[in-house]
Amino acid sequence: MTATIERGSATAPVNSPKKAPARKRPGGFLGSSNGKKVVMAVTGAVMVLFLVAHMLGNLKIFFGRDSFNEYAHALRTLLEPIAPYRTLLTILEIVLVVSVVMHMWAAISLSRRASHARPVKYVAKKSQANGYATHIMRFGGVTILLFVIWHLLDLTFGVVNPEGFDSAPADRMVSGFDASRWWVTLIYVVAVVMVGLHLRHGIWSAFQTLGWANRNRYRALRVTAAAVSVVLVVGFLAPPLAIMFGVIK
Repeated sequence: MTATIERGSATAPVNSPKKAPARKRPGGFLGSSNGKKVVMAVTGAVMVLFLVAHMLGNLKIFFGRDSFNEYAHALRTLLEPIAPYRTLLTILEIVLVVSVVMHMWAAISLSRRASHARPVKYVAKKSQANGYATHIMRFGGVTILLFVIWHLLDLTFGVVNPEGFDSAPADRMVSGFDASRWWVTLIYVVAVVMVGLHLRHGIWSAFQTLGWANRNRYRALRVTAAAVSVVLVVGFLAPPLAIMFGVIK
């Protein structure tokens, strides 16, 4: 297509500018920022469900050692004899590991994309709330990962537990949080509080990603995120503190 410019009797054809084709990000939906945010929301939901189930299982220690041991045994024998021993638990563990890896991948990718998009820091002072949330999500994630590794070595595999691997799950739990190992309980408390802070911000971010956060729901969703976090923190801290202070023996 050409446009014509008239100057007296002279005319000159001028080519109209063509629009450059839009660039597509590699990786499709998962390669986009929205895709990564959805991955974080979905994998985060999987981890929250796991935390709720794990917390409820831990609370069975208040009903006695036999109750806790039966719960631990039931996790390993679900679907028997249709499926071999520990099949369902293994599947759940694989889903959880994949969720954690995908969650971390999405978080790191989004962080790198944000830093590349704004290579020069703003002169304006960053808000304290945003700085607080950023540090909690970044360093809290690392702290939680290190704690999970220790937690598995202690209560799941018994490598660093005084009772060892061959002992009953309840015995490992009670021995692991004995008053003589107060420093283990302290580490547990710090890690669980970090989980709660991480979770509160993560749930709120998920609400925003899913488009649920608006002016009418803002306060209710904030309260919901905080309430879920508080319930999980209290639920996870109750057994070890009760053991350390001699309520559970």
